Amino acid sequence: MSSKFKPLIALNLKAYSESSGEKGLKLCETAAMVSMVSGVRIVVCPDATLLREAVRIGGEVFAQEVSPFEAGARTGWTTPAQLAEAGVKGSLVNHSEHRISPNDIETTIAQLGANKLESMVCAQDAAESAALARMKPTFVAVEPPELIGSGISVSTAKPEIVTDTVKLIRKSAPDVGIICGAGVSTAADVKKAFALGVDGVLLASAYVKARDPKKLLEDMAAQV
Repeated sequence: MSSKFKPLIALNLKAYSESSGEKGLKLCETAAMVSMVSGVRIVVCPDATLLREAVRIGGEVFAQEVSPFEAGARTGWTTPAQLAEAGVKGSLVNHSEHRISPNDIETTIAQLGANKLESMVCAQDAAESAALARMKPTFVAVEPPELIGSGISVSTAKPEIVTDTVKLIRKSAPDVGIICGAGVSTAADVKKAFALGVDGVLLASAYVKARDPKKLLEDMAAQV
């Protein structure tokens, strides 16, 4: 079954020293430029301190996390409504480094949708991916935690996780996009991932710590 989604590269800048402050904004600017030239949809996820400035640079910006709450007395939380007001387009949810409960995942997806924001919900395997897809996020991103930051791509080390996820979601939730991540580091990794049937890839340190982030992203975009 074909997908309705435009191929996507998502870049999680995390909280690395290499992606803080002006360095993080430069990475956002590079992503926006490569997206414009290549025509590939590229989403960048900077830390919360950079969200508004990243939006002003251009390109598509997601938050790294968001609370499951409506606006109100919520000290220390960021609501979907606040993200929408800041011009952010969506958010990661339930990343392996920021796991939340299934109930909070479902509520967060609903709150993001109510604010016309996209949700990219992370899962650790095919079974969890299928379960989360039933909550109707925009995307499910399957990322085996043991491969995150390893430099060994899931599309090479554990392709069956990707193909099983694609099979389950295409059958039960065909309107949900499928992303794979964990260890995606090279253009060859991106090519292999798309060959396995996904709609996009999610990467972090390979881009943030690259000697030439622009060249890496251009090479990846050429494989989409």
